[in-house]
Amino acid sequence: MSEKDTLRIIPLGGLGEIGKNMTAYEYDGNILIVDAGIMFPLNDMLGVDYIIPDFQYLLDKADRVRGIVITHGHEDHIGAVHHVLDAIPAPVYATPLTLGLIEGKLTRNGKASKSDLRRVHAGETVQIGKFKVETFHICHSIPDAIGLGITTGAGLVVHMSDFKLDQTPVDGWVTDYAKLAEFSRRGVDLLLSDSTNAERPGWTPSEKVIGPAFDQVMANAPGRVIVATFASSISRIQQVADSAMKYKRKLTFAGSSMVENVRIARNLGYLKIPDATIVSLEQALTLSDNKVVIMCTGSQGEPSSIIGRLSTGSNRQFDVKPGDTIVLSSHPIPGNEEAVSRAINRLLRLGAEVIYDAIAPVHVSGHASQEEQKLLFNLLRPRNFLPIHGELRQLKRHAWLAEQMGIPKRNIAVVENGQIVELRNGKLRIGERIPGGYIFVDGESIGDIDHDVMKERAQLARNGIVVIDLSIDKVHGNLLHEPEVLTRGFLSPDDAERLIPEIRKRVVMAVQSGGLETDKDIANAVKDYLYRQTRRRPLVFVTLSRT
Repeated sequence: MSEKDTLRIIPLGGLGEIGKNMTAYEYDGNILIVDAGIMFPLNDMLGVDYIIPDFQYLLDKADRVRGIVITHGHEDHIGAVHHVLDAIPAPVYATPLTLGLIEGKLTRNGKASKSDLRRVHAGETVQIGKFKVETFHICHSIPDAIGLGITTGAGLVVHMSDFKLDQTPVDGWVTDYAKLAEFSRRGVDLLLSDSTNAERPGWTPSEKVIGPAFDQVMANAPGRVIVATFASSISRIQQVADSAMKYKRKLTFAGSSMVENVRIARNLGYLKIPDATIVSLEQALTLSDNKVVIMCTGSQGEPSSIIGRLSTGSNRQFDVKPGDTIVLSSHPIPGNEEAVSRAINRLLRLGAEVIYDAIAPVHVSGHASQEEQKLLFNLLRPRNFLPIHGELRQLKRHAWLAEQMGIPKRNIAVVENGQIVELRNGKLRIGERIPGGYIFVDGESIGDIDHDVMKERAQLARNGIVVIDLSIDKVHGNLLHEPEVLTRGFLSPDDAERLIPEIRKRVVMAVQSGGLETDKDIANAVKDYLYRQTRRRPLVFVTLSRT
C-alpha cells in the first residue's frame, strides 16, 4: 500500500484519560495536529502544575506538520499550545474566540509575536497541506466551538471533539446539523467522537436550565454571591452576568486568567456585559454585600486558586464571611472529588452558604450523553468508529453504544494514547505503538520530572524523610564529628527524642566497626532499624564526606 492509500491517526492525549487532548493525522508525508491541551494533576502528583501530551513522535517530523487546528478554547484543548509551538512552529487555525484565548496565552508566555495565527469561522473550509478541513459549528460549554470534516485520499473523517446536541444554547447557535447530514450523504469513513458522558443515559440538559438556578441564588442570597467556574467558561460568565443585572448587583472578576479571558471575550463580542455592570474588585469590596457578585476560579478546589485560598483563609484581597453565598459552577474533574469536598467543608465552617451541582442545577455538562451520541451515529452513519476523549471505561462504553447502533465490532477501535490507528481502503487497522505518557510541567521544568520522582514525592508525603550527615577521616576511617540527624514529617517530638540518639549511636558503632562503608549501606541499616521501631518506611538520605 502507498502512503496515498493510508491515513494514520496518532492519539497523543485524551484517550484513556480526561484532558490533554491532542491527535495527529498523517497522510502522504503531511501531518495535521488537532488540539493541544493540558491535563490537571491528580491528587498523588505532588508539586506538578499540569501535564502536557508526549509529542516526541512529532519532533523529528516537525517540517512535515502543515498546521494545528484547535477546536475550542478550553484548557484541555489549548493549554499546551505554547509548548507545542516551541518545538513545532506550525500555523495555528482557530475560530475568533478560540484564537483570542490562544493569543492571550501566547502573549503571557512571550510567544505571540512569533506565532502564525490564522482565523477561521465555523462553516469555512481550509486546505492545510494534503488535508481538506471543513469546519462546522458544534454546541459545547464555550462559544465558537467547531467540529472538523477532514478529507484525504483515504476518505472522509469527522472529528467531533467535545460536543452536546443542545437545542436551546444560551447563544442561540445550534450545532450545524445540515453539515452533518451533508457528510452522511457523502459517506463518513471514520468518526472520532467525545466519550466523556458515554456512561450517562438520556440527554444532557441544555445550558438554558442554569439561568433560573442563578436567578434563585441572586434573589435569595443575603450577602455577596461568589461564583467559581473555569476562566474559559464564557457562556457561564454570561449567564451569571445576566442574573446579576436582573437583580441589580454589580459584577467583578478576581484572578488574572478570569480577568484576561473576560476582556478578550468582551472585545470580540462573545460577552455582552454593559460597562456599568462591571466594577473593579477594589470597588466591589466597598459596596453593600447584597449588591455584589464576584466571579473567580477555583471550582475544582485547587489549593492555589481563589476558592482554595478563601477556604483556608489565605486569600490576600478578601476573605469569606458569614452571609456569603458561594456557588461552585462546575462538576469535579475525575480525581478532584476529594479536593472539592474538602474546600466545600472548609467554606461551610467559615459561615458561607455553598451551592454546588449536587444540590442545585448551577452546572450542566458540556458533553453529549447516550441519546445524543446515538443521534450522532444516526445522522452520520459512519463506516468506522474511534471513541476519543475519555477514560478507558468511557471509551469502552462508547464502543458498546456504537455496536448497538449497528456499527460492526470489527469496525470499532478502542485504543489509548500512543496506539496508532490506520484507515486504509475504508477499513481500520491497528498500527505500531509509540510513547503516549505524561510530560509533567513543574515550574520551569518540562519533562524533567518522571514517575520515579513522583513516587519519591508520594513517599515523602506519606512517611517523611530522615537525613544523616557524616564526615569520615579517609585515611583511618574514623568519624570526624558526631552524626547529624534531621527528620521532617516522620517523627513526633517524643519519638524524635527517643529515636534520634539511638540512630546516632548505631551509625557510630557500625562505622567504627567497619561494618558500614558506603552511604547506601548506612541508609539501608537506618531504614531497617526505623522499620523495626515504627513499622514505617521514611526516605533516608546520607551525605557522606571523606576528608
